[in-house]
Parts: sequence; C-alpha cells; structure tokens
Amino acid sequence: MILVTGATGRVGYRLMEALADARADVAAMVRVEARADDLPGTPRHVVATLDKPPAAAVLREFDRIFLLSPEIEEQAELETVFIDAVMAAGRRPHIVKVCADGFQDPGCDVRFMRAHRQVARHLEAVGLPVTYLAAATYMENLLDDAAEIQSTGEIRASAGHGRAGFIATADVAAAAAVVLTTDGHEDATYVLTGPEALSYADIASQFSAVFARQVKYANLSEERERKLLLANGRTPWVADGAIERFDWIRQGGAGTVTGTVRELTGADPTPLQEWLADSRETFDGLGGL
Repeated sequence: MILVTGATGRVGYRLMEALADARADVAAMVRVEARADDLPGTPRHVVATLDKPPAAAVLREFDRIFLLSPEIEEQAELETVFIDAVMAAGRRPHIVKVCADGFQDPGCDVRFMRAHRQVARHLEAVGLPVTYLAAATYMENLLDDAAEIQSTGEIRASAGHGRAGFIATADVAAAAAVVLTTDGHEDATYVLTGPEALSYADIASQFSAVFARQVKYANLSEERERKLLLANGRTPWVADGAIERFDWIRQGGAGTVTGTVRELTGADPTPLQEWLADSRETFDGLGGL
C-alpha cells in the first residue's frame, strides 16, 4: 500500500488523481479529516502530520511512501521526525521524495535545496530505499501572482535573464505515480522539467500571446523583490530563500531541461502556453474573458 503525504496540496492532489486512475491501493495523510472527503477516488485516509506521525502499527502497513512538505524553515526538521517514526515502526518502505532541482548539486547554496540535502543525508544514514524526484520550478507558482499580474500587467522577479525548466505539477504527479506503482527506481534521482527552459521575459511573452494583452517582465532588484515578497505574506526566511533561488536562476543554475517525464510516463511534459490556456479561469482578468 502507498501512503501519500501532502495529499491535499498542488502536487499531492494531482498524484491522488493519477493513483486513482491507476487503481492503486493508496492512503492519504491529511491534517484535518474533512479534507479527505474532497480527494479523488475513494482512498483510505490517515489523520496525522509530519511532526505527529501515524502510529507505528499504521506505518507498518505501507511499503511505499510519497514524502512531500512545504518549503518552510522547519521542512528538514519535520521530514526528519517523520522518517524516524517510519524507522521506529520497524518496516523499511520505499520513500519517494520530492525535492527542488538543484538539491543534488553541492554547489547550490539556496536554502530550500540545502534543506532537501539535509533530509537526503538523513535518509542515507538510516538506510531506507529512496527515489528522489528533483522538480524544476512549478508553473503553478505563477498562480500566486495572478492578482498582481492582472492589476499591473507585469511579472515581477529578480531573476535577470536566467532560465528555468518550469514544470506543471500534473507532470510531477504523473512521474511520481509511475515510480510509486512500478519497480526498479530505488536509489535513483530523476530530474523533472518542462519541455523548455524559459526566462521570465519568455513567460511574459507567452502570457501576452495567450491572453491577448501585453504583459511585461519587471526585472526587480533583490531589495525590491524582497519587499514585495514580504508585502505578499511570505515569511522573512521564505522571502530570503526566494531571493537566493532567483539568484541561482540568474546565474544559470536552473536552465536544465531533461526528457525524464516522457521517459517515465510516455507523455511529453506540458508546455507553458498550454498550461496558461488551461488556467484561464485564474488569469481571466488579463484578457477580459
């Protein structure tokens, strides 16, 4: 049986859809029981959190666990607590962990990637079988800026002319579903990207094409970007991490494009223009649609 943590999030929900389509035997770990009612399919659910994990008897039921948590200051600590609970339960399930692309590069000093490396070192120390899904920046991150894009006609970032292999969460989920339901993936790291490396200017251009309204890229200074992130509700730790990631993109660290999604799933990853068209409801103010 498969346990999915983060089941109600952007990747986790899509994964639950994919596992339901695959008729996999799956349980969703949810913080609030009522949230399980909205999940795809008819999965079992376990009410627990990473820092208050399921009981040992429950954890022993799972032979594969999808591990995903938000990019917050406590991420490494929370995942470590959960991993230790899995170990204490006495079974050795295969862990499929979502990481940010770049975690596998010791030279990448972005705090989000460092947190993933810390968890990876712990997984190595305890000896659990593991597969890492190193995902590029999610296209869905653009949804967080929808109101701002609508009101200003700008996509704002401090990424310079750097490029990233933006990926749709549905493609990450599809790859995860394959890894969770087939054999031969232990000790592998799969770098998951979209079909092309895009700059933020490229993204603005594709917004303009899809919504028939000019959208520009505003290349902000790090100071202005940090103030904007804080004003939009990010914590100082997360805002500083975002600035570090923008710098990593600006320096060319995120420009990787792989064919891994197709190799795992048999389908090409979603192009940004197609994703934008599918997201019209969120961005409808741009084109008056």
